[in-house]
Parts: sequence; C-alpha cells; structure tokens
Amino acid sequence: MKVAIGGPLKLAFRPWVEGLENVPAEGPAILASNHLSFSDSFFLPAVLDRKVTFIAKAEYFTTPGVKGRMTAAFFKGVGQLPVDRSGARGAGEAAIKSGIEVLERGELFGIYPEGTRSPDGRLYRGKPGGLARVALATGASVIPVAMIDTEKIQPPGQVVPKLMRPGIRIGKPLDFSRYQGMEHDRFVLRAVTDEVMYEIMKLSGQEYVDMYATAMKRQLAEAAKAEREAEKAARAAVGRADKEQAEKLRAAMEQADRGQAGGPSER
Repeated sequence: MKVAIGGPLKLAFRPWVEGLENVPAEGPAILASNHLSFSDSFFLPAVLDRKVTFIAKAEYFTTPGVKGRMTAAFFKGVGQLPVDRSGARGAGEAAIKSGIEVLERGELFGIYPEGTRSPDGRLYRGKPGGLARVALATGASVIPVAMIDTEKIQPPGQVVPKLMRPGIRIGKPLDFSRYQGMEHDRFVLRAVTDEVMYEIMKLSGQEYVDMYATAMKRQLAEAAKAEREAEKAARAAVGRADKEQAEKLRAAMEQADRGQAGGPSER
C-alpha cells in the first residue's frame, strides 16, 4: 500500500493534513472518520507512517475468477480485513471481533461510525454498536478524523477520480476509560458514539443530520423509484392521449372523405 499506492497518491493529489501529531507513534488506537468516498480508505493510510486496518465485505475476497483473485489481492495489500455479513447479527459482530483483534496486536484500526458513505456530503448519525463497543472492550483511545472534499474527487459511481487536493484533519485522542466494562449498556454506547460524531462534525464543518445514512439512502432510493414510476405513468398518459387524438383526427378525415365522395346531387 505505502509503496505501490501511497506514494503515487500523495504525488498526484497532494493531500493536505492537519493534526498528524495526534496519531501515536506506537500502540493501539481507533481512527474514527466520516465517510464521503470510496477513496477515504486510501488517502488516510497514505498520509500516515503506520499501517491502518479497515474492514471490508467478504465478497471482495471470495469472488471467483482472475478478476476476483486480483481484487482479493488488492484489498489484502491495502490492509483490509474481510467481514462475513451473514448470520444472525451480521456484519456488526464480525466488525467488532476484527477490530478487537487488530487493537490487541497494538495496531491502528480504522472505522466509519456512519456505517456507509454519506449520500449527500452531510454528516449522519453514528451507529453505536461497532465503534463504541470496540473502544470500551479494548480501552483504546478514539481519534476523530475528518476527510475533506474526497466526495468531489470520486463521487459514488465514478470510476476515474478527479485531480484535486483533498484534506484530512485529525483531532485529539478521546479517552473513554471512564466507561470501561460498560460496553453492553446501550445508553453508554450512544453517548460515546455521539461524542465522537460531535468531534468529527467540528473537524469537518459538515452539516449534521440526526438520522442514519442508511435510512436516508432508503428514502432517496424510494423517492427516485417513485419519480421513475411517475415519469413512466406520465409518458403512458401522453401516449394514450396522443392515440386518442390520432383516432379522433382519423375519424374526422374519414367523415370528410365520405362527404366528398357523395358530392352534390344532379338535377
């Protein structure tokens, strides 16, 4: 990652960074970041001297064929861990287990508390399960991170990134040792997550939305579907109206033809 991707990435995009001194030179820590683009998982590790381990869906590692093997090799090379999303509790428990293992090795664990990329550039409510439970189970400090303008470089669905400078702001570590042993208290998990999201909001300057990004994506998908159906219905209605108008015009022409065929009677 550092040699094959990190160097060229920094050379091409020249990301600016604030707060590098807040990342410890050694020992475990959690990097909790907003999530604007697929490229976030590359820009952040590229500017750090230490390895950062993120989690990724298992499908990236199990797809068959040459392309699948290349994809798996790529994600392993950039420090991503596969997470099996099947089972009763899905990705949440798998992410927690993976995060704890990374931190127990004394490494850096990267996580996106929103759970998915922001659909519109705003900051959404953090999910309390993964981040807070990993932090309280391990005692690792949480370092808030704000990615700046990465959504402009590579919006969802865009393959070729736009050349421009992204920014990365790294905040001071947050200590949640006062909640040690309370990782199963949902009110504590909510409090920890909200405190981290507040720090990310201050660093990023994003507008905060008190709902989950996944819920907003569902709303947007449903709205887009309703709009497509409305457009389809409108086209169908126009088509029916055009057909009725054409039939009326044809009937009028036929009536006119019959009138001309009869002509005036001879005396």
